[in-house]
This record gives sequence, C-alpha cells and structure tokens, in this order.
Amino acid sequence: MGKTINGIDEEVMEAGLDPTERGYPGFNPRQVTADGLTIDYDAEIKLRDGVRIYTDIYRPAGVDGPLPAVLLWSAYGKHWRWPEPMRSTFTQNAGVSDYAPIESQDPVVWCPAGYAIVVPDPRGINHSEGDATAWSPQEGNDIHDTIEWIAEQPWSNGKVGMGGASYFGIVQWFAGATRPPHLAALMPYDGMSDLYREIVVHGGIPNPGFVGFWNSQTRNSLNRAENWLTAMDVHPFFDEYWQSKVPAVERINVPTYVISCWSDHAVHTRGSLSAFMRLGTEQKWLEVHGRNKWARMYAEESTRRQMAFFDRFLKDIPNEVDTWPRVRLEVRERIDVGEERAENEWPLARTQYRPLYLDSATGSLNPEPVGDQSAVSYEATAAEPHATFSYTFSEDTELTGYFKLKLWVEAHNADDMDLFAAVQKFDSTVQLVNFYYITRFRFGHAAHGWLRVSHRELDEAKSKPYQPFHPHQREELLKPGEIVPVEIEIWPSSTLFRAGEQMRVVVMGKDPFPPSDAPGVGIAIHPVTRNTGKHIIHTGGQYDSHILVPVIPG
Repeated sequence: MGKTINGIDEEVMEAGLDPTERGYPGFNPRQVTADGLTIDYDAEIKLRDGVRIYTDIYRPAGVDGPLPAVLLWSAYGKHWRWPEPMRSTFTQNAGVSDYAPIESQDPVVWCPAGYAIVVPDPRGINHSEGDATAWSPQEGNDIHDTIEWIAEQPWSNGKVGMGGASYFGIVQWFAGATRPPHLAALMPYDGMSDLYREIVVHGGIPNPGFVGFWNSQTRNSLNRAENWLTAMDVHPFFDEYWQSKVPAVERINVPTYVISCWSDHAVHTRGSLSAFMRLGTEQKWLEVHGRNKWARMYAEESTRRQMAFFDRFLKDIPNEVDTWPRVRLEVRERIDVGEERAENEWPLARTQYRPLYLDSATGSLNPEPVGDQSAVSYEATAAEPHATFSYTFSEDTELTGYFKLKLWVEAHNADDMDLFAAVQKFDSTVQLVNFYYITRFRFGHAAHGWLRVSHRELDEAKSKPYQPFHPHQREELLKPGEIVPVEIEIWPSSTLFRAGEQMRVVVMGKDPFPPSDAPGVGIAIHPVTRNTGKHIIHTGGQYDSHILVPVIPG
C-alpha cells in the first residue's frame, strides 16, 4: 500500500492521458474581443512552489474594472464545453453559450452583469505544470494561491467567489478550508464531501463504472495524474488516503450558498447536505430541488438567485439575500411536480421519525412491531425484486429527511451480501411514480441505499438514530447460517404521499432499475457484486426489521 503524503499517494500517480485526444486546442496566449467579451487566453499564474498554471479570463468588453471575479475550477480543462447533443438534452434547451465551461456559469450571461469569470487549468492539467491531483490538500492550496493572484490583478475589486456544479462545487470545500484572505463567498452546486462513501463505494459496494468515467475526465495531463481505479485497488478501505479527500468544511468562514437536488442519489445529494450541516460559517443557505440539475442551474429564476447572492457578497449590494430563509426545499410529488417551501434548518427540527416494521409473511410495512417470525428469500442475482414491503397512507404524508433501513439478514451458500434498497412511490392506481435519477434519467425512485454486509460495522459515535455511519475499515464475513442485523443508510429525500398512495421498500441484489440503453446509465450502476446463492431477510419477533421514516407533521 502506498504512503500518503499531503493527500498524494505515489502508488496511484500514473502517466496522464493525452490532452489533445480530449480536444485540448494547445497553448496560445492572446487577447480576443468578441460577443461582448474581452478574453485573455492562457494567462500565467505562479503558485507558491513556483509551478505555473494557465487560465482564461472573461471580462465585459470595454470595462477595465474594478470587477468581482467568479472562479470556476475543475480538472475537465478550461476549453471543455457542453458538446451537442448533450448540451441541449442535459440542460433541456437552456440556451447555454459556446463560452460556458461545462456545468458552470456562462460568461455571456455573467460578464455583462459586471463580473469577471476566471477558468484555470489546474496543476498538471493540459499545459499547466506539475502532477494532477483532485480533491486533495494540494488542490486546496493551489486554489488559495489562484484566488490571491486574482485579487492582485488591476481589473479586480479584490473580492473573489467560486461557482459551478459537480467538480466545480466539490473543490470549493477544499479551497474554503484554506481561508484565502480575498475569498468572499462560495456557491457550490451539487458538491460532494466524502469521496469514498459518496462516489467510490456505496455502503461498501465498489462503483467502478462511475469512477472509470470520472477517471477519463480528470487525468488529461502531460505529466502524471491520480488514477482513481488504481486508488480503489490500492485503498479498498477508508484510510488516510480517502480521509485526505474529506474537506474540513468546519473551517469555512465565508458566506456559502449550497445548492443541491434530491435527484443526485449515488453522486452528490448526501455530500452536499452533510457539508451544509458541518459548515463553520453562520452565513449559510441551502436550496434543494427535485429537478434536472443542469436545466435548473441555467433557468432564469435560479440564475437570478445566484447573481443576487454574489451581488450581495462580491459587490456589497444589500438585497433580498438579507431576508432569505435559511433553507429552501422542494417537496416532490413526481417528475417536475413539487412545491418549494422555506425552512429554518436542515434536517427539519420538527421531524418525527417513525418505524414501519417489515412483515415477510404479508409483504407489508406496519406501524406496530410484528409478533410472528417469518422470512423471505430471493436469488441474490435475480433481475427483478422479490423482497418488497408496502404501506398505504390513510392521509397525506410528507417524508422529508433521512431514512434508516434495519434488516436481519442471512446468506445461503455465501459469506457476503450486497444489498440494494429503494424507497418507491406508487399512486392510488398502484402505478410506479418515477423521479429524476443521476439528474437526467427518468426512472429513479424516491430514495436509495446500499450496503455490503461485510461492511456492516457501525461507528457508534458518528451514527445518528436516523443515519448509520459505517467506518469501512475492515470486513466481517458471514458464517454459514449466521443471521446478523444491518443498518442501511438511505440517502435523504423529500416526497409527498397522498392519501391512498403507497410506499414500497425494495431489497434486492442489484440496482432496482429497468434495462436501458441510454448513454451514461452504466456509470451509476454497480457492475460487480459479491452476490451468489440466496439472500434471506428475517422479520417479526426477535427480528425487528424496520424502516425509520422522517414524517413531517402537517
């Protein structure tokens, strides 16, 4: 196992991918004025250790300053744009310009509003010098130096914010934790704050599909870059390497506007909300919606809120932000149907956590403990779910927050089990109600959770009654005939069930999605499991299998 120094393990550093094969246009410093923008390409920034990186700078044409700056930082490459037809499909025809880096603010919109947009190639990416690492203390320090460089430029007003989604959002936690003096505000859109638990493995089940996809996006370097697939092999458990990729968000001391969505289970939802709760700053706001995140990010109302936030803290203009609710969330009913509501905190203080007990004999969920013991079994590799448990609501019921699924399980002819759980919604005609999943797919369920049973050990100090925390530091394989309790973390969500509608809990040995040839589906599905033989779920009597649900009083 490699030695981790400052979040960098030499054993996972490998030759980068040829940037020209990803469309890198080459190094060409110049200034261009077009489409109302003045653009400086490949401006040099020297970092504290002498390494030089290169950035593109977008400003409103004819304006010398002073301007606040929005820094957009990712390893995708400052040249990387939304390709068609992805741009139109993913953003639902939002009209994003050719100048907008993928998943981030559009200079054509932001520069005329009085902002400079700064888009670097990080250390080791494309022509920038050094070795590329992602979500490391090194990257946080590099962003710190870049922010201070921006503040010294003659066109700068000395205030810098950060924007963008996904990678652009994740790095903001690392940058903010270094406390750059001229960082004025953060606006992470669908970030992530625990790479191991939220991307690399889900409940201990490896996610090489998504990691491989990201690997091909973040390693375009003339030098070396971290190989995420190698890192998964070298560091199968949560160790100091993965700990170095958990940002110290408690140190962040600037205003922060966290934007996320219920529809990014398996990628961003958990980490965005976790980071919001841990943030050190008192000036923090949370917005969570249930829509396509890219379409939402570029929508007129969302752009207006984003700009109001930066106007307040990068331009010192008093505005609506001073009276914003601390939390704004959407309670979903189905795809593109839901109601936005203001709240004071997350999770909601008035949440009533109620258990619904599983009964294998009837396939039901029950408000009271089930007296008679029974069991249900299914083939571990079955394509269709066979362990399902349902509850029909007698009155309108909102479930907003964290779920916990406790099961008593046994493996037949196996020493491990990979469990995939989903909370589904069925309407009054018993038709499945779908939600967005991985933002753009339309076959998601209300909530999702995963657990490899050999990773069932709990960290009691970090676990909450409604959210188990697994240390993932060793395996405990099952003995023949052994029945063990497990607690599965179901990622947070918000769903309204009308009277007569049904909640169904599904447990199976693979992700509970229909077959699909849609591009990208595979990056969110776990292709390799330890499942074989039969899974057995025990309920009733001494086996208090249940799901704890977050009921919000009407």
